[in-house]
Amino acid sequence: MFTDVVNRMAGCFVNFTEQMTEPIINKVAESGLVTIDLEKWYPKGETAVFDLKDHLFMQMILKEKEFREALKNTDWSAYRDKYVALTCSADAIIPVWAWMLAASYLQPEAKEIVMGDEQELHKRLFLKNLSAIDVNEYADKRVVIKGCGETPIEDYVYMEITKMLRPVAKSIMYGEPCSTVPVFKKK
Repeated sequence: MFTDVVNRMAGCFVNFTEQMTEPIINKVAESGLVTIDLEKWYPKGETAVFDLKDHLFMQMILKEKEFREALKNTDWSAYRDKYVALTCSADAIIPVWAWMLAASYLQPEAKEIVMGDEQELHKRLFLKNLSAIDVNEYADKRVVIKGCGETPIEDYVYMEITKMLRPVAKSIMYGEPCSTVPVFKKK
């Protein structure tokens, strides 16, 4: 009886090793899925905030002469080659020309100027980076938008890439190639 068990186990081992000599097929690689990792378009570079509040009388009132003088005397080189959020964190009435004047000083130094806070700056930069994608590369492809990664990606980015790809992609999925959630499929 013991010999029968050993022989059966040896037979199983032979079958197992015969199966192991067959090549392992990567079904994900052969599926034709194209993965997009949104981290590739994550904004890179130094950012800065220019707050008009710091140049207002009592940080609340814009006095034209003093405001112009304050901007004239600002060290604008501190914003060189940076992405700048132009904002006013005080609850003050800022005339249109004041935003324009600040932008005219920032523009020769900054890589980009966005009116808004740092979060708005990040959003606009991310969307600008995404707009550089040639969606035709994904025409009639099964696309997976990578879900988890090292860098947290805001929801608006996933929505935007979906809007961009929907007219051209065969299908759009979210997640990882081995475990996806269907989002869109052409009929």
